[in-house]
Amino acid sequence: MTQQDPPGLDLTRLRAHLDTRVPGLVAGPLTADVVQGGRSNLTYVVGDGASRWVLRRPPLGHVLPTAHDMVREHRVISALRDTKVPVPGTITLCQDTGVIGAPFYVMEFVEGTPFRSAGELEELGPERTAAIAGRLLDTLVDLHAVHPDEVGLGDFGRPEGFLERQLRRWGKQLDASRSRDIPGIDRLRERLAKHLPVSGPPAIVHGDYRLDNVLVDGEDRITAVLDWEMSTLGDPLTDLALLVAYAERGNLDLSIVSNASLAPGYPGTDEVVARYARHSGRDISALGWYVGFAFFKLAVILEGIYYRFSQGQTVGAGFDKIGDAVAPLVRLGNEKLKD
Repeated sequence: MTQQDPPGLDLTRLRAHLDTRVPGLVAGPLTADVVQGGRSNLTYVVGDGASRWVLRRPPLGHVLPTAHDMVREHRVISALRDTKVPVPGTITLCQDTGVIGAPFYVMEFVEGTPFRSAGELEELGPERTAAIAGRLLDTLVDLHAVHPDEVGLGDFGRPEGFLERQLRRWGKQLDASRSRDIPGIDRLRERLAKHLPVSGPPAIVHGDYRLDNVLVDGEDRITAVLDWEMSTLGDPLTDLALLVAYAERGNLDLSIVSNASLAPGYPGTDEVVARYARHSGRDISALGWYVGFAFFKLAVILEGIYYRFSQGQTVGAGFDKIGDAVAPLVRLGNEKLKD
């Protein structure tokens, strides 16, 4: 009995494409399951009974040109293959939308667990949690140490003016979803613009680096960094600051992100920042601005979800309460900045 095709993936067309592009890869009938938890690009585990692979494609119903996203993800993962940064091996990229209805790429399946909750880490104990968190940070240092030109990514982004463009981008996102008064958010935006720091040497930026975007094996080693859809060349302290912001949000109910940093043994902010500075050699004296910006970005993301929910444009567990976290995030952002 042939498995019914999952949404967005025609297995017959995929099999024909793989047989043409990668002869001998597939040995039997294909099956596929959608990986739950993604909020943007779709991820499937595809298998033939003997081997498994992972396929990534844009979300269903995407009406804008989407090949660029797939090309960028495939390109950065391929480029990092021979570096210290653990990534899945890439197998093929398809930009022909006639195959499954959208561009896609296929990569190796990597064993590992994406730890999302503090409860999952508590089962491991504080020593293992501390070891995993340390390796998460060291892997980020390894990513930021990669020289883009040496791996063919010298033109992967525009580092000049990166922070200014980021602030402008998220400010526009806020304007697009503004439907109520949010105390302090305009002040935070103005203060961020006023105190824009000078970036240090650029690096490959992941864009959404956190524990549930990596895989960890049974020996607590990071086996793969995933979800590169927001990667670019820019200021690496934005990656570090987002890790800090996720940890410092306290007990706010942010169902869209992991709360793994609340687990016993997970290092505190001072330890995380000191370790990054020591191993990377980067100047972190202006990190407060970056963390303030990270809180601004998180607030804008949540406000956008709240707005779409209030307009009946999206549904999801906890979306009715997610708007309550916006103002506290803004307050945390303002507390990080110095006038």
